[in-house]
Amino acid sequence: MKKKSLSNPRPTVNWQGVIPAITTLFRRDGKLDTAAIARHCQWMVEAGCIGIVPCGSLGESATLSFEEKVELMATCVQAVPGTPIIPGIASLSTEEAVALAWAAERVGCAGLMVLPPYVYSTDWHEMGAHVSAVIGATKLPCMLYNNPPAYKTDFLPAQVQELAQRHPNLQAIKESSGDARRVTALRQLLGPRLTILVGMDDCIVEGVAAGAQGWIAGLVNAFPEESVALYEAAMAGDQKRADEIYRWFLPLLRLDTVPKFVQYIKWVQAQVRKTNASVRGPRLALTKEETKQAQKVLATALKAHAKLF
Repeated sequence: MKKKSLSNPRPTVNWQGVIPAITTLFRRDGKLDTAAIARHCQWMVEAGCIGIVPCGSLGESATLSFEEKVELMATCVQAVPGTPIIPGIASLSTEEAVALAWAAERVGCAGLMVLPPYVYSTDWHEMGAHVSAVIGATKLPCMLYNNPPAYKTDFLPAQVQELAQRHPNLQAIKESSGDARRVTALRQLLGPRLTILVGMDDCIVEGVAAGAQGWIAGLVNAFPEESVALYEAAMAGDQKRADEIYRWFLPLLRLDTVPKFVQYIKWVQAQVRKTNASVRGPRLALTKEETKQAQKVLATALKAHAKLF
């Protein structure tokens, strides 16, 4: 099938900055709220974020149909022309993941965030073959997503090196093991070959100190300017300012590392942006006790906000 040419040039991906893994906003009837998603992307970019990652874990990708993922990607591309859209590519099967990569290229996405398959985790022979098939499906720049706590697959530094040698378009890795030493190990083995991005919110300062140069962020969905300020202070080596913001931000950032991170981040986003916090099953809304705890964390942060920004 002949590919259609894009009316606008495909943006060049810059991996060095804050790139939100956006929430997927739903209407009251449960369908994608494309208007709200577009506004959200625009807010992120206006705040200084350098790209958008839809269809990630935070975006409830596993609950979206193939058609919804394509619609979501296209919505983001159209909402912020000139900004790289880098969708998460994950599926139950390699065949569908490859098809999703093709669809992302077709609608104008600038890069791909490549995940191991949902549910099934096994050895490097099979997991390496899966991500290799997706990375090799297009010439789009790719970022490998390593998140062993969530996906039970751990791409070790030597395996990442093998993928980088095999695929010139593998340009970055989102490291979410939660161990800053992994950043050091990747840097030692690969040098500047791959850009390393922190993938867990409460490891950003430690990750940058170890050599990471980007941040795929979660709480950025509610606090984009603050996330950019923290990242820039850490990258500039302004330890005093980075520590000041980090101490303020950490109770919120830790909401990104619990099983109900989607519900918590959507709830916080709804409080500051008046969006719909609804989620898709099997997720349920926060309980009264969970909401009470989240309210306490948010209230404390908002009370101190004016003194910092």
